[in-house]
Amino acid sequence: MREDWEECELGEVCLSSKGKKPPILENKISEIVNVPYINIKAFEKGIIDEYTDGNKCNLCEDGDLLMVWDGARAGLSGKARKGAVGSTLMKIEEVKGIEKQYLSYFLLSLYTKINTNPRGVGIPHVEPRILWYSKLLIVSSPIQRAIVTKIEALFSDLDNGIANFKKAQAQLKIYRQAVLKKAFEGEFTKEWRKKQTNLPTASALLKQIKEERQNHYNQQIEDWKKAVKVWEKNGKKDKKPNKPRKLKELSAFSEDELNEFAELPKNWIWSKVDKIIDHNTHSIKAGPFGSSLKKSFYVESGYKIYGQEQVISGNHKIGNYYVDEIKYQELFSCAVKSKDALISLVGTVGKVLILPDDCEEGIINPRLIKISFNSFYNPEFFKYYFESAYLKSLYAHKSHGATMDIITLGIIQELPFPLFSIKEQNQIIQEIESRLSVCDKMEQSITESILKAEALRQSILKKAFEGKLLSHSEIELCKAAADYEPASELLKKIQADKLSKELEKKKPTVKKKSKK
Repeated sequence: MREDWEECELGEVCLSSKGKKPPILENKISEIVNVPYINIKAFEKGIIDEYTDGNKCNLCEDGDLLMVWDGARAGLSGKARKGAVGSTLMKIEEVKGIEKQYLSYFLLSLYTKINTNPRGVGIPHVEPRILWYSKLLIVSSPIQRAIVTKIEALFSDLDNGIANFKKAQAQLKIYRQAVLKKAFEGEFTKEWRKKQTNLPTASALLKQIKEERQNHYNQQIEDWKKAVKVWEKNGKKDKKPNKPRKLKELSAFSEDELNEFAELPKNWIWSKVDKIIDHNTHSIKAGPFGSSLKKSFYVESGYKIYGQEQVISGNHKIGNYYVDEIKYQELFSCAVKSKDALISLVGTVGKVLILPDDCEEGIINPRLIKISFNSFYNPEFFKYYFESAYLKSLYAHKSHGATMDIITLGIIQELPFPLFSIKEQNQIIQEIESRLSVCDKMEQSITESILKAEALRQSILKKAFEGKLLSHSEIELCKAAADYEPASELLKKIQADKLSKELEKKKPTVKKKSKK
């Protein structure tokens, strides 16, 4: 194709017009002046939820080419719906001589190139010089159509492959939940339990927890009495040490509630969260109120602030927000340590991160709850159970906020947790992980394949606009088309048409004289 192509800068052949945002109408009236307001949701997903006065807007028609100019998806191009162009969008005017779909694919090929320039406070923004100086391959219309046809055939194959990968991903999620369901029903340890001779009964386990908690409280009282004597000996100068408080015991589940829960194996029991947490007062704690941890308190180093970004990503090391010693001591009830569970409360609710041994000292922010466990509960077992579909089904109907899902400390305190020997908990974790490790490897392979498929999509576009997508025989067929013409002649017509449009825009508008 190289013997019959021309290259030009996109700005040499294309005109554009920015969108704007006039006042949004409160009532959706069916008058001509009231038109849909087209933002990224409208051209990407067809979602329209606002209307505006079309007399004061840059209007677009179905199929017009739009590009996101400002925002997270800056540089993304797509097809318009009929309406008014939004303020963060730009309309690429149709070019006579360039097939619309050909131009559309070219704009799509530029996305990773032009989505690079932040403006203001980190807001992504299309850099005009990069966009308009990008080289567009000008070829005859039959060749443009052939390139579009081949791109679409290759994209169709890619889409089918990606759809199959995503179907496999969905099946893996179902398999994961099936594994967890069997685990928490005691199926994986059914034969194992038959061989055990010293597993505690549920009542014995509850008794052990109660005794350990009481012993812990007694020791706290003894330590407090000693601290008071030291305080008195020093002349009662500082504040008197606070007397320890017993951990609040929640009311047990009623018979009616227990009948609604899944049936448990022998020696298992449904308990509330107070039976599995550590014996200190702040073993289960929601993050501080927002006013207690404002950004103005943040420092460059000190005690780490853990938030949803660490929990959702599963990576405790990311993030660089810290507080100093004074603020840390002030919010010490929200302090965390290794083996604590951090639970996300808002949006992506119910995700759990277990802090490892090498975690930094720190506190949680208002969007998390932290739980410290007693010696009778394995934190990893808690994570698997809390993220299971069964437990989610129990709190899902309670976790709907006004604008997003939420879960609260009160909801967690009313959830049922299976309580049984930690020996069996450890055995169940082994059974779960032996199955899910295979699942993880498959999922990683699928994710990599999807990423490769998306990279191949960009590779196809790159080849198309370097003149390397069509074979010699395919080009020869194009040359036999009735509307074939040399690229050099086509480019002249395109540039002449653009110049004509520019001159038309520059003509002064003549106001009509009003009749007297």
